[in-house]
Amino acid sequence: MKELLDMNRIPQSVAIIMDGNGRWATDRGLDRTFGHKEGLETVKKITAECARLGVKYLTLYTFSTENWNRPAYEIEALMGLVLGFVEIELFTENNIKFRMIGDRGRLPDGVQKKISDLEDITKDNTHMTVVMAMSYSSRWEITEAVRRIVTEVNDLELPLPQNKLKKLVTGGIRAEDITEEYISQHLCTNFMPDPELLIRTGGEKRISNYLLWQCAYSEFYFCDTYWPDFDEEALYKAFVDYQSRQRRFGKTEAQVEEEGKSEK
Repeated sequence: MKELLDMNRIPQSVAIIMDGNGRWATDRGLDRTFGHKEGLETVKKITAECARLGVKYLTLYTFSTENWNRPAYEIEALMGLVLGFVEIELFTENNIKFRMIGDRGRLPDGVQKKISDLEDITKDNTHMTVVMAMSYSSRWEITEAVRRIVTEVNDLELPLPQNKLKKLVTGGIRAEDITEEYISQHLCTNFMPDPELLIRTGGEKRISNYLLWQCAYSEFYFCDTYWPDFDEEALYKAFVDYQSRQRRFGKTEAQVEEEGKSEK
């Protein structure tokens, strides 16, 4: 499949829902935690390959807010694996910046520190950014964004370079101040472009409260492969499928084709 890739059309922002770890282990008569351990190796492998292919942003759905409802032993195992993933060598050797989005306050202190330390160590890396969605859900993110906007409205002493509140005599916010860009600036992902491609492994065909705002125009790719078995060849297949599609953003096929001709 790699030979079929157009290296000039590699998606620059890719999001992945890494599903199927537990079922992979259960099918083999193993405890679910073994699937998560094997899935960690896949994360490292796919991260390195995305960096080699030229992906600029890789966002990984690692642990959702709903996952806090799982058995305590599984949550503990998942947190341990997070610590295993945030190895400095993977990021320094590949010039990768690390970022996390999600509710940090719910994470164990040790995990919070390891994540913050890695973010600081890799902040100047430039080849690719890996974004870990941890204790994250899109509805949580949008709710937090609304709270931040309301806080800014209520405190006119805050520096507000992105809106016009300081020019208003009575405070409050006008309807025309709320734009898509304004909302995007208050989301956790305000430092990155929206995903061009969303991959979900494990056979499910839903996005499970993941980047709902950001994936408005993403291409979706679902496959039956469990995440521990998702290798480089599976990644190439997803990219080839993505490259076979025409991204129109509301335009007609003819319009997109004409624009493509004019760019050549």
